[in-house]
Amino acid sequence: MAVKWSGGHSSSVLCLTVSAEGLVASGAERGELALWDGGGSPVAQLRLPQAEDVTSVVFSARRPSTLYTSHGESISVLDVRSLPEPLQRFHVNEEEINCLAVNDSDGFLAAADDSGAIKVVDLESKKVSRSLRHSNICSSVAFRPQRPQSLVSCGLDMQVMLWNLQKARPLWTMNLQECEMEEERPQSAGQFFNPPLAHSLSVASCGNIFGCGAQDGKVRIFRVTGARFEHELEFQAHSLGVSQVLFMPEAYWLLSGGNDGKVLLWDVSSNVGKQQKSPAKSLHRRKAQAAASSRKDGKLNKVASNEHPGVVPKLSIEHGEKVNWLSCAEIKGSRRVLVADQTSSVSAYPLPGP
Repeated sequence: MAVKWSGGHSSSVLCLTVSAEGLVASGAERGELALWDGGGSPVAQLRLPQAEDVTSVVFSARRPSTLYTSHGESISVLDVRSLPEPLQRFHVNEEEINCLAVNDSDGFLAAADDSGAIKVVDLESKKVSRSLRHSNICSSVAFRPQRPQSLVSCGLDMQVMLWNLQKARPLWTMNLQECEMEEERPQSAGQFFNPPLAHSLSVASCGNIFGCGAQDGKVRIFRVTGARFEHELEFQAHSLGVSQVLFMPEAYWLLSGGNDGKVLLWDVSSNVGKQQKSPAKSLHRRKAQAAASSRKDGKLNKVASNEHPGVVPKLSIEHGEKVNWLSCAEIKGSRRVLVADQTSSVSAYPLPGP
């Protein structure tokens, strides 16, 4: 059962983040920002200028008291010990920011916006060092752990891109729709009207595996190899769009949240945990396994055509509300998945151990 964290907001909670010290920050509509202790009690609140929706919050990896927040086209850098006075304010994006990311050396901050731009700010010089671009809304951006110059992004142009900050062009791009065609997946009527607009991505702690959630309800897993990435795994996760994906600290445990009101926990380690010599061969092998499985059991046939037969959720939470954001926190010695949705409260659910 969920524990509801209430009293921090009066409107829909849009985003969440957890510091290395266990402090939770949440952003909501109308400029509302709240800080929570591990027990789910609000410890500080702030309304940001112009009451613009707080769309993304992220703590510094090196300085856990520093919080980056996006509201409208602006970024405020806050000290959680003294919220009302921002340390810094950036206005480098031309349209509303959807996602912030900071690298683990705390050297660069990336802000993805509705114009498709990703503005990368050098936090030492406090200037934009790179302007990267999608052809449509850029919905999510993430730095790769232990690789401070490398980041991945996705957007409503159905593109997933790998970038290096030394170059203005992407190192590698994959179109999710073409990726499906290459794999000769049957297109149902539902897929035709539900193109794989990419909403969210998350990088595993190893830095080489990342997941992407899309409007067609699928989660896709990719492996970075040098200056490119391979489509490693794909499975139907939700009956409606996947709004959020989040890799856990454990290798290859992934949380997904959907517009269908479900929160699911996946263990994809058996599918991506080992370095494969040939992604193309492994894909054909997985197809053959799926076909064999469908022959053995007629009941599996409907599932096997679109899903990887070995990927089933370890945990299924019927949250009941469209998921806006997911985060994970260690609270009183046990882990919780924190869920932000259309309501003004945050829901905390217990998670099993690995």
